[in-house]
Amino acid sequence: MLYIGVLQFTLEIPYAISIKEKNGVIRSLKDRLRRSFNVSIAEIDDQDRLTMATLGATIAGSDQKKVNSTLDHLLNELHDWRDGILVDQQIEIFSPN
Repeated sequence: MLYIGVLQFTLEIPYAISIKEKNGVIRSLKDRLRRSFNVSIAEIDDQDRLTMATLGATIAGSDQKKVNSTLDHLLNELHDWRDGILVDQQIEIFSPN
């Protein structure tokens, strides 16, 4: 059976002094999360805000526990992220059946 995990999260990036700098920080984070957790990730909101970013990460798999565990580990990584602060998150697991 197919399971799709979705994590939506909002980050505060308090030290960004320009949108260009914020975008560089977010790009670096997205690249690292893709490599570490094999997730698809995109900035989905707050693109025009200097110190905030809302992103979405998705992963698909046949084992619900593995999908949930991967998203939990990703959240732990975000809690420890030095360049910003995790201010909101929401996890949902879908099954097409």
